[in-house]
Amino acid sequence: MLLPDLLYLRARTVEEALSLRSEKPDARFMAGGTDLLPQVRCGACSPVCQGGGNSPPKTVIDVKSIPELSRIREIEDGSIAIGAAVSVAAVAGHPEIRRHYPALVDCCLSLGSYPLRNRATVAGNICNASPCADTSAALLALDARVAATGPEGRREIEMAGFFQGPGQTSLHAGELVVEVILPKGSRGGRGHYGRIARRRAVDISTVAVLVTRLAGQEPEHRVSLLSVAPTPLRVPEAERVLDQKGRDGASRAAEIAMSTCSPIDDVRATAEYRRAMVGVLTERGARAVAARAGR
Repeated sequence: MLLPDLLYLRARTVEEALSLRSEKPDARFMAGGTDLLPQVRCGACSPVCQGGGNSPPKTVIDVKSIPELSRIREIEDGSIAIGAAVSVAAVAGHPEIRRHYPALVDCCLSLGSYPLRNRATVAGNICNASPCADTSAALLALDARVAATGPEGRREIEMAGFFQGPGQTSLHAGELVVEVILPKGSRGGRGHYGRIARRRAVDISTVAVLVTRLAGQEPEHRVSLLSVAPTPLRVPEAERVLDQKGRDGASRAAEIAMSTCSPIDDVRATAEYRRAMVGVLTERGARAVAARAGR
């Protein structure tokens, strides 16, 4: 199916992008386009697509050429900021991210195919607000923040409050995500990302669980679930059990994760199967993380 006629605009600065958006209120910002363009082709869009309604746009504003959105930088407090136009492959290959945030690297490498990861962006992955967005599992676990700018200026949004529902985020109309920020305090977190899909590669997850341990943080353990609720979600009660009992709490944490999720039946799997696999993957991940930590 061919794309419908679109007005394509390219912004070279953040200011230009926001100005174009104010002139074309129905326009959508586009970084990689790997989520947006297939939705346009099918005649339906995620309600967010960085600040718009759920009807297919007639105008797209490409922000890929904006220099400040195309870099990974260390900011003053030691955190790492990932520009909204940085590809998933660049994030997965960045030496500082590989060294300090390996859980995010694991999730990035699970997203799609190698060619797709060279076009897709981490910011776009979360702005699509899919319950199965791979990078969101790590970003939730790492207490990441989303920096957005719009008519009211710049603000930062905690990942815990970013997702509002399938295809829905807390971005305001006209806001553009400019960076995803990885806090310095979340450095060193290693995890186990368990993922089940109908095909071994190039497929969205039927269910996925990331168990991460951040030594010295509160909580130390993080449990993130994908594809089993309206949004990606953390399971704080399971995290507390793992903090208290380590490997001995793996089975109980799995039970809690199973009771917390709210999966649905669809073409990929039944809700019953998804819930059972949440338990399997949570326990497997908890034991793997405990073994790595010697607990």
